[in-house]
Amino acid sequence: MSQSKKKDFRNRLIMTVLLGLVGFFAIAFLTVNVARDLRLLNSATSDNVQWTLSQAEVEFLEFEISLDAGLRDSDPDLVQMRRSFDIFYSRVQTLAQASIYAPVREVPAFSDNLTAIQTFLAQSVPTIDASDEVLAASLPVLSEAAREVRGNVRKLANSGLNFFATNSDARRERVFDTLFQLATGVALLLLTLLVFSLYLGFLNRQNVRRRLKAIQTSKRLNVVTGTALDAVIVCDDDGLVLDFNAAAVQMFGYSAEDAIGSDLGALIVPDHHRAAHDAGMVRMRESGEKRVVGKGRIKLEAKRANGEIFPIEFAIQSAETEEGEIFISFLRDISHRIAAEENLVAARDRALAGEKAKTDFLATMSHEIRTPLNGLLGNLSLLRDTPLDAKQSQYIKNMDTSGRLLMSHISDVLDITKYDAGKLQLRPAVMNLSTLLQDIVDSQSGAAAANDTNLSWSWSGAPSDWILADKERIQHVLMNIIGNAIKFTRCGQITVTAQIIGDITSSPDVQLTIRDTGIGMNAALKSQIFDDFMTGDASYDRDVGGTGLGLGIALRFVKAMGGTIDVQSAEGKGSVFTVRFPVEPAVAPVSLDQTSHHPADLPSAHILLVEDNEINRMVASEMITAQGHTITEAHNGQIAVDLAAKQFFDLILMDISMPVMDGRTATRAIRASNGPCAKTPIVALTANAMAEEQQAFLEDGMNDIVTKPLSRAGLINVITQFTSQTSRATKQPDVSATLVNPAHLTEMKEALGGVATRKLIARFVEEMDRALVSLSTDLPLEETVGLAHKMSGSAATLGATELRNSLNKVENSAKVADTRAMDTAIQNLSGVWAETKSLLRLQ
Repeated sequence: MSQSKKKDFRNRLIMTVLLGLVGFFAIAFLTVNVARDLRLLNSATSDNVQWTLSQAEVEFLEFEISLDAGLRDSDPDLVQMRRSFDIFYSRVQTLAQASIYAPVREVPAFSDNLTAIQTFLAQSVPTIDASDEVLAASLPVLSEAAREVRGNVRKLANSGLNFFATNSDARRERVFDTLFQLATGVALLLLTLLVFSLYLGFLNRQNVRRRLKAIQTSKRLNVVTGTALDAVIVCDDDGLVLDFNAAAVQMFGYSAEDAIGSDLGALIVPDHHRAAHDAGMVRMRESGEKRVVGKGRIKLEAKRANGEIFPIEFAIQSAETEEGEIFISFLRDISHRIAAEENLVAARDRALAGEKAKTDFLATMSHEIRTPLNGLLGNLSLLRDTPLDAKQSQYIKNMDTSGRLLMSHISDVLDITKYDAGKLQLRPAVMNLSTLLQDIVDSQSGAAAANDTNLSWSWSGAPSDWILADKERIQHVLMNIIGNAIKFTRCGQITVTAQIIGDITSSPDVQLTIRDTGIGMNAALKSQIFDDFMTGDASYDRDVGGTGLGLGIALRFVKAMGGTIDVQSAEGKGSVFTVRFPVEPAVAPVSLDQTSHHPADLPSAHILLVEDNEINRMVASEMITAQGHTITEAHNGQIAVDLAAKQFFDLILMDISMPVMDGRTATRAIRASNGPCAKTPIVALTANAMAEEQQAFLEDGMNDIVTKPLSRAGLINVITQFTSQTSRATKQPDVSATLVNPAHLTEMKEALGGVATRKLIARFVEEMDRALVSLSTDLPLEETVGLAHKMSGSAATLGATELRNSLNKVENSAKVADTRAMDTAIQNLSGVWAETKSLLRLQ
């Protein structure tokens, strides 16, 4: 019998027994009550009580008669008188003390009269018990008292009789009620038995229907399992096969007759899984623990009759039957699917390998192309400083323009590859948007004037010059859009409008609108304008050059900044490009040193130039020595490490890709040493423009990166920056100035006023305290990145340089999910903030 059927039978049995017991006890209870009441009716107790009450009145009358006789006779019979008194006294004491009269003594009419009679008796006892002479003399008084209490005796007897008569009526009523209840209970019991018999009949018919349904279901199930495409194997709790469908026969190679009754483990479980299978069966029988039953689909291996091992996917469910628990296994041969998955994995690996090969190829070609370009452009820069006639200057200018155009195309291809690979990283910094727009307009005004076109820009609404954003990407986007507008606009107007959208104090958006009066676009071209290699109208292709990558790159950059780009255009009516992206407002920064350092004002620096390309070494050496600095050259990283271990250099310019030892390994070796250059600034000279690679350079210990091709201005700026810092470092710098730049705060006070600056600092201190508490909790990595980035921008605004650097370390560690480095950076942040806060509060 199945567990559910046993449970139903047990529940019905319990219900039947309970109903029977309830009926039995109800009838028994009512029968006992009837018997009790009948006994009360048959008892003479009530008659005796009423007789006693009546007798009390009779005995009082006898006492009163003896008193009257004593008053009439000259020689009264005092003995008889005393006997009558004692009898009446005894009767009253019985009424006052006997327990049978306790209920009637609760009746006020009875108890009050009884009290009066007892008072009379108490007062008469001394007289009755006195001598004959005293008693004879007191007869008149005693007779008068007896007449006064006669009414009380009468009332006592009447109230008692009335009470017991009422009780007798009540008992008869109870007997009637009990008999009625008994009759009602018997009727209900009979009705219950009738209902129960009907219910049993219903259950019997239901069981018959269920049995028929179970038989039909079993037949359908046999048909389903017999025709199922998956193997279905049914076993008992001992692991013996009870059913083996046709699909199982085909899958495993056993006939159903051979399989049924066999041990499942010996039948289909591979030898290397038998021990685990047997242990699981033992565990299930002993403790009832089922690790795979009802747990969904599981992948494992099975064995065919010929010993072949193949992968399967199976699921096991259990069920209760009259014979006990059974287990139904559904098995599917997934050999073909596994093979297909392996082919897909192999194809994916090949695709990833191809993608990596493409990325490596681009990085290598970037390096290989930028290296000779660096030599070409560097030599052109050096040649420009020599005496030249007008024609030679024009040739050099044309060569420089072509070289930089080629470099621009290389950068475009690399940017597309980085974005499509998800590796394009932004570098937000404090920038002046108005200055950027003015620089772009100034640089493009000549090209616009050549087409008789006017190019201008303006703010719409309140301006917000200083923002935190990626200046390089914004400039690239605007240069592409404005450059296209200039190409396709003749004798017209191009306007650039900047507008702040949203609250300027809480991460607003910047919207840049570029409107031209050029040739416009038709609907087909407009829908494809942001596709790669789209170059506009065919008629213009003869006059206007370009690769068609500019707007595709602009779209990628704007998306990377979290913004949108849109275009509205009509053929012959011009175009309107709208670029919108989020920014953070910022305060104008100041340099760490208020003194303007002109290269000629700086002392000569000793610089180690590490470069394997002879032409690049020559170009860089010429540019550097022309500024009065001393150069020591090394053509690989190992030579650089050896030189840095022997003498001090003010600055090391380190190439990355070199034979013997590359620049990254050399940088790590110099930083790990205790040599004179362990703290010397190291600047990477690289043609590798990949952002993730440049980040790795900084993590190796490099201080900055200069991308090839090298320019004179770029080299001078980096040398000025780091050699001026080195010279200041030798003069025992003020630690507080490192934490908080006083010149920065002085300029802020001049711009905002002392009160506003102090309010700004107080607000920042409060926000930073809350941020430090939040960072110390288990924040999600995305929230940690956002919070650290936000506070880093605020710290930079206030000139808290060291605090900004510490927050950047927290942000960078959270971005790459390096929780250990992130926790260390947060711990270090606490100390830096404590020192920074104390300095800020002094302002």
